[in-house]
Amino acid sequence: MAQSLLDGIQGHYDVVVIGSGLAGLTGANCLAKLGHRVLLLEHHYQLGGLATYFKRPGGHIFDVSLHGFPHGMIKSCRKYWSKEIADAIRQLKDVRFLNPEFQVQTTFDRQDFTRILTDDFKVPASQVEAFFEHLRGMNYYDNDTRTTRELFEEFFPGRSDVHRLLIEPIAYANGSTVEDPAITFGIVFSNFMSKGVFIFQGGTDLLIAKMTAELKANGVDIHRNVLVEKVFLEKDADGKPRVRGVRVKSRRDGSEREIACGAVLSNANIKNTILQMVGEENITGSFAAETRAVRVNTSSAQVYMGIKEGESIPHIGDLVFTSEAKKFSSQELVDLHTTSRTYSVYYPDTRPHTKAPRYAIVTSINQQWEQWNKLSPDEYAAHKARLIEESYVGLEKYIPDIRSKVDWIEAATPRTVERYVRHWEGASFGTKFEGLKVSMELPNQVPGLYHAGSVGIIMSGWLGTINYGVIVSAKMDAYLRSRRNAAAE
Repeated sequence: MAQSLLDGIQGHYDVVVIGSGLAGLTGANCLAKLGHRVLLLEHHYQLGGLATYFKRPGGHIFDVSLHGFPHGMIKSCRKYWSKEIADAIRQLKDVRFLNPEFQVQTTFDRQDFTRILTDDFKVPASQVEAFFEHLRGMNYYDNDTRTTRELFEEFFPGRSDVHRLLIEPIAYANGSTVEDPAITFGIVFSNFMSKGVFIFQGGTDLLIAKMTAELKANGVDIHRNVLVEKVFLEKDADGKPRVRGVRVKSRRDGSEREIACGAVLSNANIKNTILQMVGEENITGSFAAETRAVRVNTSSAQVYMGIKEGESIPHIGDLVFTSEAKKFSSQELVDLHTTSRTYSVYYPDTRPHTKAPRYAIVTSINQQWEQWNKLSPDEYAAHKARLIEESYVGLEKYIPDIRSKVDWIEAATPRTVERYVRHWEGASFGTKFEGLKVSMELPNQVPGLYHAGSVGIIMSGWLGTINYGVIVSAKMDAYLRSRRNAAAE
C-alpha cells in the first residue's frame, strides 16, 4: 500500500504554517527557533512560492519570475536564516534601461543614480539630493495622501523621462503604478537606492535547499503536496472565534485529515485566507466587506529560455529593462500587448555549483489577470506563442543569433501563477495598499490567525515578505506564550 502524503503528520502542533513563500518559510523558522512545534504545509511539490525554481530536460534550471532585492536582505538573512545564506548574496552591477526616451547603464545605487540624473538628465544636484532625502524620511504611519505621480511632479515637474527612470524598475519589483500612494514607491525605492540590486548566487534552487535544511535542523515538520482547505475555529470564553486547527487534503490521493493547533500563520493571499479558508460566515460583516474591497495587484507572464550546453551568449547586462513605448504608461506596462519587458540574464557565475557552465534568460512582463482569464484554449495557446516570439524578437536586437542558441523555451502566464501558487486572480505582487491593514488586523478579528505575505506593496518582494514573516512570528510567539500562561493559572 502506497504511503499517504499525510503520513507522519502529528495530531497537534503549536503552529501550522500555510504556504512556503519567503514569509511562510521565515515565520516557520523563527517560531521553531523560539521553541514552538511547527508544521509547514505546501500544496505544491516545491517550496519557495514565487521565490523558487523548476528544472527542464537538458540540464536547465530556471528561477521563477524576475528576482532582485535590496542590500537589506543580507542583514535579514544573516539574522533570521544563516551566515552561509547571507554570504551568498551579491550585487547585480549592470542594470540597463533601453527605450525611446533614454539608454542607461547603471549599478542602480544612489551614487550612480545621482550621476545619471545630474550628468545625463541634467537635473540640478540639489534637486536630486532633496528628492533622495525626502524619500528617506517617508514613513508608513505618516498621513501622506499624495500619489507617486504627484510626488514626481513635486520634485521633477514635467520630466516624464525622469519619472520613467524612477518608476519602471519598481513597477517590475512590486507592481506599483504612478497612481498608487507615494509611500508605496518611496520606501521601496529608497531601499534599493541604498546600495543597489542584489540576488542570491547559486539561484533559488540552492537557496531553497539551504533554507529547507535550516528548517529541518530547527525541528520544522515539512509536508509538500498537502493543501489546507479550511481553518477551523472555536468560540472562546467571550464568544469570539479562535483558531483550533485546519483541515488538510493530500493532492495525490485526496485523503483528508484534521490537525489541531494553537495558531495558524497563513502565507496564502490575504483574500484566499479570509474569504475561502476561514469563510465570511465566521467573521464580522464589516471585516468581510473590508476584505472583499481589497484590490489584488497585477500579475505577470514569463518566457523561459534555456541556452544549449556548450553555447554562450555575450554579456548584455544582468537586468535589462526594455520598451518600445515612446512614453511610460502604467497602463501600457500591463497591457496584453505591451512592448515593455525585462530580461533577467543568468550567466554561469549565477549558478557556480552546476557541473557545466550554463546560461539562461527569463523574460518578465507585467500583466492583468482578467485579460488572460477570459481567453479560450485556442486563444490562450496563441498568446503564449506570441509571448515567446516577441521575446525572441526583442532579444535579437542584442543577441542576433539567439534562436540558434536556445534548446528549451516555454511561457508562463497569470493563469500559471494562479495554478501553482493559488494566489487570488493569479496576483504576482500581492495586494494594493489597503491589503496591509486587513492583514495586520486579522488576529484581532480571529485570535490565533495571522497572515504574512505580499500585501500593501511595502510588504512585498523578497525583503518585504521575509521581514513581515519575522514581525508576525514575534506576535505569534507572544500570543502562544500568553495562552500557555493563562492555561497554567
